[in-house]
Amino acid sequence: MAKLKQDPHRHGEHREKVLEVAIGRELRAFRQRQGITVADLSALTGLSIGMLSKIENGNTSPSLTTLQTLADALSVPLTAFFRGFEEHREAVHTKAGEGVEIAREGTRAGHQYNLLGHIGANASGVIVEPYLITLSTVSDIFPAFQHGGIETIYMLEGELMYRHSDRLYHLRPGDTLFFDADAPHGPEGLMDLPARYLSIIAYPQSA
Repeated sequence: MAKLKQDPHRHGEHREKVLEVAIGRELRAFRQRQGITVADLSALTGLSIGMLSKIENGNTSPSLTTLQTLADALSVPLTAFFRGFEEHREAVHTKAGEGVEIAREGTRAGHQYNLLGHIGANASGVIVEPYLITLSTVSDIFPAFQHGGIETIYMLEGELMYRHSDRLYHLRPGDTLFFDADAPHGPEGLMDLPARYLSIIAYPQSA
């Protein structure tokens, strides 16, 4: 079994509410990442070991001059020390039945798209668009959608044949299809309607 690099249960650093504590946490992280001791950093900056300890523990408010000295010594931008204090993490909660019905570019007749949430520019560098797609008896088939990114389909209801590139996949409730969305794809055979599935598309912000 392949070992995944991403740990879904890893505890990340909490966003600090106190600026001094946030600065101290970032300073310690940068120093330790580079294998530099407090004594080493003291020699590089001319700041006393006691002062550096106070800064790292959030017990003092360093001046901008001091922070710039530390930034130069660690080869990081001055703004990096404020990262844990300033960053905003966004969450979108869409209640059942409240997804915004939209017409995506290239949408075919009878394909109902409900956007379940959207987060724009963010620290991950990735845009994710989750849709609930419903196909009914009036839906036409169109196995030639193409767009950038990676797409995941999870079947909720119904049954259909879904094409990706030159292969057909028989999808039933509980099935998942994960694929490169740059290849032609889409429903080619509607077998048990209505059919409902989640479509989650992820692509780089720069795309």
